[in-house]
Amino acid sequence: MTSFAHIAHTYADGPPRQVPGLAGLHRMARILLGERVPADGRVLVLGAGGGMELGHFAEGQAGWSFDGVDPSPEMLEAARRATAQWADRIRLHEGYIDAAPDGPFDGAACLLTMHFVPRDQRLATLSAVRRRLRPGAPFVMAHMSYAQDDPSRDRWSKRNAAFSVSNGMDAAMVEKGRQGILERLPILAPDEEVALFEQAGFAGSELFYAAFGFRGWVGYGS
Repeated sequence: MTSFAHIAHTYADGPPRQVPGLAGLHRMARILLGERVPADGRVLVLGAGGGMELGHFAEGQAGWSFDGVDPSPEMLEAARRATAQWADRIRLHEGYIDAAPDGPFDGAACLLTMHFVPRDQRLATLSAVRRRLRPGAPFVMAHMSYAQDDPSRDRWSKRNAAFSVSNGMDAAMVEKGRQGILERLPILAPDEEVALFEQAGFAGSELFYAAFGFRGWVGYGS
């Protein structure tokens, strides 16, 4: 099993330099959730390790409570440290979506995580999120998504890499990471993402975020 200890230790430094508009993404996600999640709502966060979105949501919405799920104990410990001031409103669960409580939740978010989920598990994961939501509850997801023909994959992955290098990351390490992403991550094209989103039972899906090779959608439980 891969150890995430080093990643967890340095997590807060990486994503802001790798994901264009990360702070804005968190803010937009909170706004979209806030359109329908009540003041005392309960929110599910899938891929909560590190605690970035949990912290942003908890700071911005004093009445919300959260259940965060992540398979890495190291990343969950990083989330626990990062969100200690809101510990009375956050419950963390080790595992995948099946480790999450049944709900019902008033909203859910999955940021920068779904591109790690294997293609053959994506629909089941999305469906499991939808089953845990109240009817009409919002689900916000954002992750890598771009056309998967060879020229497009190369072009968009290089643009993402150039963004990281422009933020001071080591070019050789970034290129190594880019090659690893191309070889291992099950990245889907945007039209595939939308099709699976809707097949899982989410209605009214809308694109709200697009930044180089990243895309984000909001949809609503049926």
